[in-house]
Amino acid sequence: MHTRSYSMHALGLHPLLRRRFSPSSFDSAHELGSDEVDLLLEAARWAPSAGNSQPWAFIVGRRGDDVHARLVPYLAGSSATWAPSASVLIANLSHRYVEDTSWDYSEFALYDLGQAVAHLTFQAQALDLFVRRFRAFDRRGVASEFDVPPHWEVTTMSAIGRPCDPSAMGGPLRLARQRRPLAAIEWRIRSASAE
Repeated sequence: MHTRSYSMHALGLHPLLRRRFSPSSFDSAHELGSDEVDLLLEAARWAPSAGNSQPWAFIVGRRGDDVHARLVPYLAGSSATWAPSASVLIANLSHRYVEDTSWDYSEFALYDLGQAVAHLTFQAQALDLFVRRFRAFDRRGVASEFDVPPHWEVTTMSAIGRPCDPSAMGGPLRLARQRRPLAAIEWRIRSASAE
């Protein structure tokens, strides 16, 4: 019953959301132009943020350039087997602390960065690109390599490109991509009369 319910609701989703998935391998021949990369960053730039603080920044490496070559050695574990073939690797940074203090810059910084990356992901889908976000890399190593000051935090990375299997890019709803049922994510609220 949950699968049928999921399918009925999911079929009403925007097609770009319905097609979204995180590839486990990328087409190593596919390249992104600088205009496409700029468009992805523009989408992230327009994400909402607390007080319009925009507490995010991105270290962008296109496969074959110096930045990409400097990011790859910091990949760890399984990500080192698939991420280097992505057209673009992006280290996602959040502005976590006020410079020279231990004060939180914004309690919403990580949430806001997540929104920016989600906007970038949606724009990528519109360009027939796919994004896989991951944490399997040396954050301190990346911060040191790119002179990231301590009040910024290297938080996650995104690999962007086309999947190796072209048939994975379209077609019907990918039911293999399991999600918890709606009833499991909507918080159950006890009625006041039940107390």
